[in-house]
Amino acid sequence: MSEAHELTMLEQAAAVRRGEISPVELTEHYLRRIERLDGDVGAYLTVTPERALDDARRAERRLAGGAGTPPLLGVPLPVKDLDPVPGVRYTAGSAVFADHVAPPEAAPHVVELLERAGTVLLGKTNTPEFGLPAYTEGRVGPPARTPYDPALGAGGSSGGAAAAVAAGLAPAAQGSDGGGSIRIPASCCGIVGLKPSRGRISPAPMGDVSGLATLGPLARTVRDTAALLDVMAGPVPGDPVPVAAPDTAFLTWCDRSPGRLRIARWARPDVTGVTVEPEVLAAYEKTSSLLAELGHDVIDADQPLRPHDRDAFTPVWAVLAAMAPVPPDREVELMPLTRWLREQGRAAAGLDYARALAAMQRVGRRLAAAVAPYDAVLTPTLGRLPQPVGALRDDDDPAADFEAQIAFTPFTGPWNIAGLPSISLPLGWTAQGLPVGMMLGAPHGAEGPLLALAAQLEAAAPWAARRPKVW
Repeated sequence: MSEAHELTMLEQAAAVRRGEISPVELTEHYLRRIERLDGDVGAYLTVTPERALDDARRAERRLAGGAGTPPLLGVPLPVKDLDPVPGVRYTAGSAVFADHVAPPEAAPHVVELLERAGTVLLGKTNTPEFGLPAYTEGRVGPPARTPYDPALGAGGSSGGAAAAVAAGLAPAAQGSDGGGSIRIPASCCGIVGLKPSRGRISPAPMGDVSGLATLGPLARTVRDTAALLDVMAGPVPGDPVPVAAPDTAFLTWCDRSPGRLRIARWARPDVTGVTVEPEVLAAYEKTSSLLAELGHDVIDADQPLRPHDRDAFTPVWAVLAAMAPVPPDREVELMPLTRWLREQGRAAAGLDYARALAAMQRVGRRLAAAVAPYDAVLTPTLGRLPQPVGALRDDDDPAADFEAQIAFTPFTGPWNIAGLPSISLPLGWTAQGLPVGMMLGAPHGAEGPLLALAAQLEAAAPWAARRPKVW
């Protein structure tokens, strides 16, 4: 039998059900790897060995009892540290909350769903302060690094989650995405990252009036991604944009042929002056050719957004930053970028914010209208290769920091504005072995067909054999 971490999440779940490995053995294996390897990766802000082993023993008792077996019984998974778990340290990536423990009533619906699925909590993954930047560097923990080159960052804001999965410190992970925060680190770390449609996964009991952020899965394979989405998806009464549960499990879509699809493509950013690196464009062209070889109609389309269309994103993002409940006397402890955004957010009048939301909605409709005639859209995930730790961050000039992030991630944010699903796949690799993510998007609610296409691409250009040295 392979080492436990070499198995996919679904293979681990099956091995547990068959009695080939116990939940305690599986959990202890991951805890040992985290203790030995995470110092060079920075995937976790908090590890919960006692809680993990308690969860694993509970899973063993459930197996022995013969009652119904939930889909991921005994499988160890982490939770991003933007989502509280009752009784566990919860920092939201900020040194201001370094000693904070989530209260009993804090559990988000998605954490409850992961528990119902039988998962074991390994810990809380690294995230930048309040999940704001596209890199995972802060003062509450070390930077998250891509396991393919520890000198380079893992991206953000689900950087710790992606690094954990890529380094074999978790079989899959829950993340969140408000402007690319699942797909950016998935690209940097050579794994799969799915941002679902707005409303597919309930944010309950939390709220985000902007509609930008959603929870989602990160995994090494498309099938694991789909299976974790099956666990996390579902509406809660009162959700502002509920999406009905699908008739077919997302995992089932991975075994279906997508058929012959009309796939649009563009690689020109909508941001003036931003260019795409040649190695990223090379991977984009190679992926386009692969799609054509698979029988799809690949159609060049114009970039649907105009310069300055996304300008409304910044004031909305700033207001979200300002909503974090930081005591006034501790504002000085925040990262410079966070303080800069919060100052803008506090300065925004209610009417200004409403106008920004309305402008953002118009931009989202423009993108949705451009996507509607097609079954899918191909773009690069990022404009650049993974960047050195510290290269994007500029504590002396937060405005320049923010501009550098946009230049790094010109393709991800519009899909949040429109609320459409998109997935990053590790289909490109440089001569030096660095991953280059390619992004596929689809109309609202079309995660099933999108996963079928992703599974077809994975079968045609498999990436499972590509593993970092830390593996």
